Amino acid sequence: MAKPSTNQLRYLERGLPQPGGKLPLFDEFGQEIDIRTIRACIKAGWAEPWFANPLKPDWLVCRLTDNGRDVLANIEASA
Repeated sequence: MAKPSTNQLRYLERGLPQPGGKLPLFDEFGQEIDIRTIRACIKAGWAEPWFANPLKPDWLVCRLTDNGRDVLANIEASA
């Protein structure tokens, strides 16, 4: 199983406490999450598109998958 990069890990971890595993559009400093990070997490199966935002159709609203939760749990267990 692939291991997330530091940026991917930060992105995925922020979905853990959110209802439904909703992943953020912005980081803790208010900067938009890099779309390459989001797409890489989707490609790896750690995140999935959740719904389209009608006000901002270019924003990719995603949620954490079970696979993503497993990757985070495995990283935490090995730390």
